Amino acid sequence: MKQKLSFQQNLLIGSLLFGLFFGAGNLIFPVQMGQKAGNHTFMATIGFLITGVGLPMFGIMASAISRSESLFDMARPVSSKYARIFTCLLYLTIGPLFAIPRTATVAFEVGIHPFIPDQHLKLGLIIFSLIFFIFTIYFSLRPGQILDWVGKYLTPIFLVLLSVLLIAVFVSPMGQVSSYQAQGNYADQPLFTGLLDGYNTMDALASVAFAIIIISNIQKLGVKEPRFIVIETCKSGLVSVIGMSIIYSSLAYMGATSLGSVESADNGGIILSMVSNHYFGFIGKVLLAGIVGIACVKTAIGLITSCSEMFSEMFPNSISYKKYAVIFTVFSFVIANFGLSNIIQLSIPVLMFLYPLVITLIILSLLAPVIKKQSHVYKWTTGLTVIAAFFDLCKALPGFLQQNAAITQLINFAHLYLPGFDYGFGWVLPALAGFIIGLINWSTSSEKHSI
Repeated sequence: MKQKLSFQQNLLIGSLLFGLFFGAGNLIFPVQMGQKAGNHTFMATIGFLITGVGLPMFGIMASAISRSESLFDMARPVSSKYARIFTCLLYLTIGPLFAIPRTATVAFEVGIHPFIPDQHLKLGLIIFSLIFFIFTIYFSLRPGQILDWVGKYLTPIFLVLLSVLLIAVFVSPMGQVSSYQAQGNYADQPLFTGLLDGYNTMDALASVAFAIIIISNIQKLGVKEPRFIVIETCKSGLVSVIGMSIIYSSLAYMGATSLGSVESADNGGIILSMVSNHYFGFIGKVLLAGIVGIACVKTAIGLITSCSEMFSEMFPNSISYKKYAVIFTVFSFVIANFGLSNIIQLSIPVLMFLYPLVITLIILSLLAPVIKKQSHVYKWTTGLTVIAAFFDLCKALPGFLQQNAAITQLINFAHLYLPGFDYGFGWVLPALAGFIIGLINWSTSSEKHSI
């Protein structure tokens, strides 16, 4: 039995992990952040890297350290019912409701939109998303080959194409970062705003879903013992962390310097398109279409594979993996045609609710060897986090919903009594309080049991 992977195998697993993570939001959000953060781009990027790179890596490690076979297994110490509901909600969020449709809409907005007249955009999106999802389902129905398709082929091609654009940005900058003033919250709270921007990638949510793919591929390469799986997961993850950090920072720099040559834009996709056109003209548009297309396809394949495997495992007597893959693909195709802006707007409240629950679950799972997956600790920590996260959901609702009297009162209450709520971290103290209460309950129950 093998105890470690070779250097080449670590690179391959790291490439797979990078390929699964780096998709639609990973391209558009750091560019948009850089353009808005201006002279505060450095601090905003630090925040973005913490939640956009650090959290996902801890999510993968948490699954390995807690010896969990799935997200359902990770959440089961809270209760089986909660684990089932939470798993379904998270997988639907990173799957057919938001993340998978977003891969197609980003690929269309950034790569295809520049070539299509405005009057034909709706028809163009329908045709493109149909082709996109036919291509995606073809590979998703063959999950055993995902390591080769994503790790060996799609990720290297993506990196080569993206490097061409990023090298041009650094060789011939469009402007100076220090020349442009930060806008909005980036002016006063660049670090915290960057932290929240990292949520938009959905990578921390996806990490607890992708973990099983990474761990199973490490096992297929011959490493079977749990403690060695943890070590190889960390080593392979380092490859992904380095790659993602470099590219995120470069994209943020691109956005921060872009105002020297292009106009400001409402989303990072438009900024990428204008920057590519600035450097390479028509060829730049073709280059960008290739970059975004490959990035989004490989992530869509990973998401459909993960979602279908999870649902077929949770409900083994209902629908097969292949049927779930087809259902999720068709549903994603329908949602994608609502448009990118609508998908992003609707996803934000859900993300603000789910992220605290995922973060606390990751932390509890990392501590599993110490707290022994003790139910009291999990239940109290999760229970108080759910309550606090609901206030974050209310705050992130669209403006017309926030005007509701009941929602307004809830937001005002959280503003007064939850420290850090205005920064998006009102859940931290309740989660910590729940963790401490859980430890006390565990301790007292253990003492009673021993008596």
